[in-house]
Amino acid sequence: MSTSKEKPTLGGTRIKTRKRNIAAPLDPASFSDAVVQIYLDNDGDLELVAKSVESIDLDFSRYGDTFFEVVFIGVRTQPGTTKPDEGEHHPYSVLECEPKREVILPHVIYIQKVLRRRPFLIKSLENVMRRFLQSLELFEEDERKKLAIFTALAFSQKLSGLPPETVFQPLLKDNLVTKGLVLSFVTDFFKEYLIDNSLDDLISILKRGKVEDNLLNFLPPAKRSNEFFTEHFNKEGLSTLVEYNEKKMFEVKLKEMKSALTTQITEEADIADVIETVKQQIKDAKLPDIEVVRVLWDVLMDAVQWSGKNQQQNANSALRQVKTWAELLNTFCSNGNLELELMYKVQMQCYEDAKLMKLFPEIIRSLYDQDVLAEDTILHWFQKGSNTKGRQNFVKALEPLVKWLEEAEEEE
Repeated sequence: MSTSKEKPTLGGTRIKTRKRNIAAPLDPASFSDAVVQIYLDNDGDLELVAKSVESIDLDFSRYGDTFFEVVFIGVRTQPGTTKPDEGEHHPYSVLECEPKREVILPHVIYIQKVLRRRPFLIKSLENVMRRFLQSLELFEEDERKKLAIFTALAFSQKLSGLPPETVFQPLLKDNLVTKGLVLSFVTDFFKEYLIDNSLDDLISILKRGKVEDNLLNFLPPAKRSNEFFTEHFNKEGLSTLVEYNEKKMFEVKLKEMKSALTTQITEEADIADVIETVKQQIKDAKLPDIEVVRVLWDVLMDAVQWSGKNQQQNANSALRQVKTWAELLNTFCSNGNLELELMYKVQMQCYEDAKLMKLFPEIIRSLYDQDVLAEDTILHWFQKGSNTKGRQNFVKALEPLVKWLEEAEEEE
């Protein structure tokens, strides 16, 4: 029986241990007290507070939400609520100051300084603002106004990376909208923001917030109409916003009419049915006759099957479309001004589309033959037309038709 000798080992004993991540317990109360003390030590002077916050060694990455709770209400909130929790409190918060821009603006600038030093805190600012805005009903009326002013100034000052959807999407909770709290908030927001910014700037923010398409969503369901929107915001001195909304609604109605007509014309519906559709759209949407003429021509030409560079096929297709739907055009080109607008529309399309450039006189002749355009309208356009786009070329191309019309008139 053989025995193996024990191999020599190095002196000492190695004890294997499993590495553990030892998590420090959360202590937002102590963090909150420390930030509150900074405010108290500096008597609420936000410039001094900002300098102290920059230099202090606190775990902002862990307690970012707590930090902004202290900024807005003076103390941390109870978990999952907007109610103040126990602990140290300071009287220099956003919600304890006066609801005036000159008083709230320093808080926005202060936060801007903090975010430049610690940009990762923007997410915490988003979290706290979202929570507060989703809970507007828990704040007093003047507190809601302060939040609106703060938000407007934050966007006006381009507060580091604050996304508009953080503000507007949380507001669209049914209960907040129904109670009228959202309308009150956005009214204060619009009024404050437009003091330093243009309507285009405001619309840009609304677009990024994904609420620009229908501003009526801010209104309580029982009052959700263009009439109430106009009345409310005119009363609040926001007539430019009213004008924008009217233009937006007008564009939506035109788009709806164009979509309905495109479907009917593509499906070759009966002309009488198409005419009735247009009349109903005009009645419901109160569309101007001149816009109706423009839309009709766009829809008819969009439905043509163009054939690239083959001019003769393009001409045949366009003229066939005019002849097929002449009754439709004739119904709504009911006076000389509307006929002239149709000529301008044809002129612009032929000017902008190379394949139609040479078709202008043929299309005009076809519209005349189908009794859509009167002789006086063509002569007026030829002699006094005000649209200059390609006019020189089109006038020359139309000379044979005009000469023929003038000779026919002399013979009569």
